[in-house]
Amino acid sequence: MVPYSATLDVPRHVVEFLARHLAAHRRRIATPKGSRALGPFRQALFALRWFREAGCVHRLALDAGISQATAYRYLHEAIDVLADQSPDLHQVLQRCREQGMGRVVLDGTLIACDRVAGTNETGNDAWYPGKAKHFAGNVQFLTAPDGAPLWVAEVEPGSRHDLACARIHVLPVLYPAAAQGLPALADVGYLGAGIGVHTPLRPHPDIPSPLTTDNRAHNRLLRSTRALGERAAAELKQRWRALKHVTLSPGRIGAIAQAALVLNNAWK
Repeated sequence: MVPYSATLDVPRHVVEFLARHLAAHRRRIATPKGSRALGPFRQALFALRWFREAGCVHRLALDAGISQATAYRYLHEAIDVLADQSPDLHQVLQRCREQGMGRVVLDGTLIACDRVAGTNETGNDAWYPGKAKHFAGNVQFLTAPDGAPLWVAEVEPGSRHDLACARIHVLPVLYPAAAQGLPALADVGYLGAGIGVHTPLRPHPDIPSPLTTDNRAHNRLLRSTRALGERAAAELKQRWRALKHVTLSPGRIGAIAQAALVLNNAWK
């Protein structure tokens, strides 16, 4: 093997942000001083390399001079520390109202993952969505009108529909927020979500006539105002490339996405 030097393209204040939280976590669990193979700063660098480069853990472990088992333990620890800082949905919507936002954008994304064993109620693989044609987890998220990601939900198996996932994680909280003047905009995957969640209008299945001019205008306006919000998932996946294909347990996808959101907010 040939050693070489490299530069991590992450602002230093993001590394220091994670290192501070890791150091606080070590104090909280009473880790003896000098008992770790890596200090908080080097552990932060190791974890951020994985998030940023989506590198193989065993290769990152070699670079850090630690074993593969220790590398996985340090990585999961960093993910959990970051995910614990992820904003609560109630707090996010309260802050949106205080800032005078007129709406939020609700959307979902599929995050690719390695195959796992697990079936749904029909006997099919729960993590294989037929739409995507690959194994994935479904993650719901909210964004501001300008496309800034605000909140990320826990993961659900990729075969579950966006509306079913939203009913579990977000809709019960969105309804009271909509009643207080903060509606949500969504795509056709959320048809029938309920009051306060605005979706495109569709022709009645028994009446195959085209939409009226007013309804087509409504759909164009909804698409144009929702478009910026739909870029949030792409922004997170491009900046934190580990979200493009998760090689850890699919059940960790939600925590990884929440950790990426916290890092994204710290980047600003």
